[in-house]
Amino acid sequence: MANPTAAMLVIGDEILSGRTRDANMHHLANELTAKGIDLKEVRVVSDDAPAIVAAVRALSAAYDHVVSSGGIGPTHDDITADCIAEAFGANICVRGDAAALLGAHYERQGQEFNEARQRMARIPDGAVLIDNPVSIAPGFTLGNVNVMAGVPKVFQAMVETVLPLWTGGAPLISDTLRINRGEGDIAGPLGQLAERYSDLSIGSYPFQKDGKFGSNIVIRGQDAAQVAAAMTDLAAAFPE
Repeated sequence: MANPTAAMLVIGDEILSGRTRDANMHHLANELTAKGIDLKEVRVVSDDAPAIVAAVRALSAAYDHVVSSGGIGPTHDDITADCIAEAFGANICVRGDAAALLGAHYERQGQEFNEARQRMARIPDGAVLIDNPVSIAPGFTLGNVNVMAGVPKVFQAMVETVLPLWTGGAPLISDTLRINRGEGDIAGPLGQLAERYSDLSIGSYPFQKDGKFGSNIVIRGQDAAQVAAAMTDLAAAFPE
């Protein structure tokens, strides 16, 4: 049986401009791999409402799970919640449970729960809140789309909240062999190995060190014995 599938939608002009380096994709990929959920696609879109809505609809239709990061804060450019609501045709407004969480938090901090902060309590109808133990402001799940913060520490906490609720498949097993030869020298035998083990993913990741070329060959699959057999054949094909 095939593993469940997932996609990630990274939202924010700061990612596309290079001002901020995204760390959330790396974390999510590792967590999904361990759970046995295959991350199939990652899209990065700007703070543009039509682009976000279109991406949400496309990814939601194509995959079992969608995770978005970014754009659920208190400022004018935090438009993700509105876009998710539009993508699903849902009404959105300040919701009582989210407002209660945030109001109590800011009261404890001695800060005003002002209009800007109330924006973070705007949740689409029918959505389920995602707990945020770091900074209280919740994410939410609507349909198969899980809307999370862009701040890595908060994003990681939200992933930890939702992932136990998902049904996983067979965790992906991975092994690597470093070969100190250029890809042009190994491409033929490597292609034959890939044909022989068609159920496995075999990737070549080249490097250059001290003026010499080499490649890390990574073999991935759900069957540990098959991965081990392929690694044995790989090592035999390229003895040091």
